[in-house]
Amino acid sequence: MSLNRRLRPNPPSQRSDSDDLGILNERILFLVFRSMKWDIQALCSTASVNHKLRAIVKRLLWRELCAHSAPRMIASLENAVPSGRIGGGWHTLAKLMFFCCGCEPTRNFKVSRPTPGHFVKSSRFSKTSGQSFLTKRCRGDLLYVSDPCEHQMGEKEDDLGIYRGVFKGFDKSKTRAYLIGRRVKLEERVRCPYCGAPEWSMTTAGLVPKSAARRLGSHHGALEYFVCVNGHMHGSCWLVPLSSDDNEDDEMDGSDDSDFDDNDGGVRRIGYDDRTATNGSMCSMGEEVVVDGPAK
Repeated sequence: MSLNRRLRPNPPSQRSDSDDLGILNERILFLVFRSMKWDIQALCSTASVNHKLRAIVKRLLWRELCAHSAPRMIASLENAVPSGRIGGGWHTLAKLMFFCCGCEPTRNFKVSRPTPGHFVKSSRFSKTSGQSFLTKRCRGDLLYVSDPCEHQMGEKEDDLGIYRGVFKGFDKSKTRAYLIGRRVKLEERVRCPYCGAPEWSMTTAGLVPKSAARRLGSHHGALEYFVCVNGHMHGSCWLVPLSSDDNEDDEMDGSDDSDFDDNDGGVRRIGYDDRTATNGSMCSMGEEVVVDGPAK
C-alpha cells in the first residue's frame, strides 16, 4: 500500500481550530516525524494526547517508524502478508524492535530476581541468527532475532541475556504447524509482552536446538524462549563469561557461522562491535540493522 493511499486528508467541513494548526493533518504529522527521524518516544507522547492522534499514529506512523528503522526486514515481513496487516499490529512490532521486555522467572528458567523491561538505544535483528533458533524440521521458516541485551545479575551469577524476534508469515510456518500438530499446550501464566497473545514455550515443545545456545553465547539448557500465536518471540539465557582469549579469537575469525549443525561444538559470545552499524545497512553476516532508538 502506497503512502499516498494511507494518508487521509481532513475534509474542510470537519476542520476545527486544532485542525487548522495542522496537529491532526496526517501529511503534516508524517513530515514532522520524518524530520525527527521517527523518534519513538515522541511518537508515544503524541499517541497519548487524545484518541484522534492515537488512531493516526496506530494506523500510519508506527508502520513508517518500523520501515525507516529496518527497511529490508519490514519489506520481507510485508511480503508474507498481502493485506499489509502485521500480526498484532504495527505498534506491537515497533515495541518489539525498540523495547527489551525484561525477564520473569518461569518453570523452565529461574532467576534470582525479576528484570524490568526498558527501551534500547540500538538493536540488530538477524535472519542468520534466527536460523540457529530453528530445529531441522523447521529450517524452512524465516525468523529474525535480536542480539541479546545483557543484564548484570550479581557477582555470583552470570550475566543475563534477553532477546526477542519475529517470524515472517508465522501463520504458514513449519513451527506453527508442528506446535498445532503435536497439540502443544499454550502457556497458562505467560503472555506475549508485546501483543498480549497466548504463547508456546519452545522448551516445553522440544524445539530448542543446541545451535541457539551457541549463537547466544550460552550453554544448552541454560535458556528458554517463547513464541506467541502472532509470531513474536522472546527469551532469556545465561551468558557464558567471555575471556580476553575468546575476544582475540573472534577478531581473527571472520568466517560466517550461519550454518549450524546440532552436533557442532563451541560457543560464540556476541561482542560490542557486532552491535553497531549504519542505519539500514547490512553487516558482514547479512543482518538487518536497527539503530538510533531512544536512550535507556
